[in-house]
Amino acid sequence: MNVARSAVVTGGMSGIGAAAAARLAEDGVTVVTLDVADGADLQVDVTDPDGVRAAVAQVGPVDILVNCAGIVGPALPLWEIPLDDWERTFAVNVRGTFNTCQAFVPSMRGRGWGRIVNIASMAGKDGNPNMSPYSASKAAVIALSKSLGKELATSGVLVNVIAPAVIETPMNAATGPEALAHITSLIPMKRLGHPDEVAELIAWLASDKLTFSTGAVYDISGGRATY
Repeated sequence: MNVARSAVVTGGMSGIGAAAAARLAEDGVTVVTLDVADGADLQVDVTDPDGVRAAVAQVGPVDILVNCAGIVGPALPLWEIPLDDWERTFAVNVRGTFNTCQAFVPSMRGRGWGRIVNIASMAGKDGNPNMSPYSASKAAVIALSKSLGKELATSGVLVNVIAPAVIETPMNAATGPEALAHITSLIPMKRLGHPDEVAELIAWLASDKLTFSTGAVYDISGGRATY
């Protein structure tokens, strides 16, 4: 018997987040988008813990959390990166993921079922040149997901993380041409990924079909992944 599920998708107004929201809805999931952009169901900055907690109070318990909100940050050599840009990249990519997980996990634990899917990047495994804040922050998302997955392993709440190669999204459209050309050249399939392709993986990781995976990293990289 199918069970009605509900989800919050951060960064749900564009790119992978929008594709994930649409794909989950196809499975009958009631989706709430959380984004700083106009048109989101909840207009919230994930870096603000009070705002995230207020969103939780408004939405109530949900079964699925998909963390897609993120920024690329500066495309510069490490020694030229302004501290404010470094800290902003970590605030969105890492603290934002921490804030939403911390806020939504208790109700999932209480109900004995939940699925959390965090979006990292191949950059978090390989390290992209001239993108150290992004690479380091996505490595932190991977480690956070592994830790949380182990902490919740017997609770019924499963936590997994996806590491895409470069995906054709508005966020990557703003990436510097040289950096974009470099990371695209690393993909053996010689093309960018599409948000809908990532959304299919998200839908499985958020479903009842997933039963024996937590704290795992799922690469979707067109062959770029080497470990």
